[in-house]
Amino acid sequence: MGHNQTQTPTLPRQAVRRYAIGSIGTGGFGTLPGLVLVYFLTDSLGVTALAAGVIMTVAKLWDVVIDPLLGSLSDASLKRTGSRRRFMLLGALLLPVSFVLMFAVPPGLTGWGAAAWVLVFFTACATAFSLFQVPYIALPAELSDDYDDRTRILTWRVVVLTIGILAFGGGGPALRELAGDNVRLGYIIMALVAAFAFGWAFWLSSRVAPVSAPAPESERVRIPVSQWPAILGNSYQEALGLLRANVAFRALLGAFFAQALATGLMLASAQYVATWVMDSQAAVTYLFVALIGPALFMAPVWGRLALRVGKEKAFVYASLVFLAGALALGGLLWWEPGIWVYIAVAVCGGAYAGMQSLPMAMLPDVISYSLDNARQERKESESSQGPKNSETGAGTFGGTWTAGETTGMALGTTLMTVLLAVSGYIESTAGQTVTQPDSAVTAIVVAFSIAPAVCVALSLVPLLRYPLRRHDISGPHTPETSSQSIHG
Repeated sequence: MGHNQTQTPTLPRQAVRRYAIGSIGTGGFGTLPGLVLVYFLTDSLGVTALAAGVIMTVAKLWDVVIDPLLGSLSDASLKRTGSRRRFMLLGALLLPVSFVLMFAVPPGLTGWGAAAWVLVFFTACATAFSLFQVPYIALPAELSDDYDDRTRILTWRVVVLTIGILAFGGGGPALRELAGDNVRLGYIIMALVAAFAFGWAFWLSSRVAPVSAPAPESERVRIPVSQWPAILGNSYQEALGLLRANVAFRALLGAFFAQALATGLMLASAQYVATWVMDSQAAVTYLFVALIGPALFMAPVWGRLALRVGKEKAFVYASLVFLAGALALGGLLWWEPGIWVYIAVAVCGGAYAGMQSLPMAMLPDVISYSLDNARQERKESESSQGPKNSETGAGTFGGTWTAGETTGMALGTTLMTVLLAVSGYIESTAGQTVTQPDSAVTAIVVAFSIAPAVCVALSLVPLLRYPLRRHDISGPHTPETSSQSIHG
């Protein structure tokens, strides 16, 4: 359905800006470890590719374990204090410290000892990041009730996210080179600069979290640590309940999961492509400029297209463009790298802006639509049968979403390291010179192009089943229409 009416924003610009600034940190943390950490392990610390993959997977799966719990705790904190700000501030304080320690591996520590050090502090990073990210994702549904206003919020969030990815993806490796041959010191310099930026962005963004009157005393819940295991179990039950009963959420998360898998593959293999395919470790910076530069301009374009054709159609178009660009990069299996590589990467980058902004703009629609209908159904049920349990909160949606995205990114990195391991990739320590077999170079190209293309193609299967449209969000709806639109 077309939509050409002029919209009057309901959310102040300052709130939109402050919310978007948080994505400098989320984009940076989502990019930098995925880009350099596996390479740091295999080519500086002498950790095998498979062991590096295990480290990335364990830390990310820990994220999956705690995200639903943090969603429930965030909802409880909102009822008790009237805001989600407390969790966001805690993440802003803890992430910078753990991030620096992750790269500050003691001198002389290599192999399994270095792997254990990185695992401990990467897991701490994942925990701190989730403390911020889970309530951050839940905020748009609470900042505005307007369909197009949410598109504006999330479009500018992705613009800033893109800037963060560009700054850290391109600038991180450049900072690493400042120490010259002292590779480990270079990683620490990079980590210190990044950590400061993460903390600043998270702190500033936390200030946009709405503060309202706490819920009535009868609705407030205090959750002692001794009850966390039980709450965790309940959180997973709620998350599974969402996926079973809510077609819209399941379709959107399924598509985003498959695309996170593609992103994890491409991100983790980019440094290897630069080093072993393009024969320049520094080429990773140019690859990132080619990827993220177009995304800066395309995020508003995808937002305008969504206003005309709907978010769900625009999301399909963005996915198809990315698929074409990723398939083109498969040409590295036969052709020498050249300017055409950067053009194909730029096509992927322009599409990536839509693949990030559009589902994130659709998520608040799913949350608010589901909660509105759940409240209405609950009210009708209470009037006829007595009080029932309270509805699932936005934090549970956010926790489940973050867990799905994190799992996809983690499995993408794991799949890349498995491809390296089975292809005979040779790990090394800083300063050591090795020559990779042709099979390893082929695996790197497949992880960078063909495998992500397959993942994005698979993401279209659930995406085409996404049922919500503009009139479902903007127009009146009832529990009867709800059962047709979101429940399976």
